[in-house]
Amino acid sequence: MFTMKYLFRLSFFLYSFNIVAQEDLMNLLNEETAVDEKKKIDYTTATFKSTRIINSHSTEIPGKGVMQFIIHHRFGRINSGWREFFGLDNANIRIGFEYGINNWVAVGFGRSRNEKLYDFFAKAKVLRQSTGRINMPISVDLVSTVGINTLKAIPGRENEMNLVRRMSFAHQLLIARKFHEYFSFQLMPTWVHRNLVPKRTDDNDVFAMGAGTAIKLTRSVRLTGEYHYVLSKETANQFYNPVSIGIDIETGGHVFQLMLTNSIDMVDNLIIPKTAGTWRNGDIHFGFNVNRVFTIVDYQKRQQKKLLKAQQKG
Repeated sequence: MFTMKYLFRLSFFLYSFNIVAQEDLMNLLNEETAVDEKKKIDYTTATFKSTRIINSHSTEIPGKGVMQFIIHHRFGRINSGWREFFGLDNANIRIGFEYGINNWVAVGFGRSRNEKLYDFFAKAKVLRQSTGRINMPISVDLVSTVGINTLKAIPGRENEMNLVRRMSFAHQLLIARKFHEYFSFQLMPTWVHRNLVPKRTDDNDVFAMGAGTAIKLTRSVRLTGEYHYVLSKETANQFYNPVSIGIDIETGGHVFQLMLTNSIDMVDNLIIPKTAGTWRNGDIHFGFNVNRVFTIVDYQKRQQKKLLKAQQKG
């Protein structure tokens, strides 16, 4: 009985010690996990569904080695009446390509029907919204676009339409934040410079403050909005502020964007200084963007092949 009594006490002591040891080990692992989590940088993704909110750039860029093909299409004004099939008889179209050099820089080019415009741009991420080791509340991108008007020169004025004078430039600072899974917002201070303007009194430099938003409705559908307030007086007196609303629909590798807008153009060099219609008068264009991505260089597979070769040599 004496032996059994002490064996029982010893067993109880060892069992209690084992529980305490397990609890200490779990606490230690939890602490280490918490430290590891703090060391990580968790970047915010999918602030917007596409590299465009509607007409203007968003802070999104194609992934490293990914090519994005975009078809932009804007029909004529809905108030043009039934003879013009409510705008469907007329359209402006832009074909564009964008490529992610890395996860921070992208380049692209496109061609629009209006003004036979060729545009080339570069977009660079300056800041990325993140939590963890780096707590950054916003994402910031810089975008610079060069446009070249290739319309045939008016006879007798060929010298006025040389390459330099045909060029226009748009520089934007994109400041975005994903406040919640269901809501994102972006500010877009913009400066457009045109080397040649129709009249001497027109603004060569046009400044505007833009804003865009996206509201998640379902897993694959978002409501979007975009607005630019033109600050340059002469341009504001002749033209209107661009206003657009739309819906993004994601289907696998495609993103379809449907919109209503008072601007028929799709490049900021033209959108901001030359929007001639107003919603008040029904000068509304129905349009869509079709986005498709293709992996040109699969860096992940390349890295896996390098590791496999290194292991085989070892």
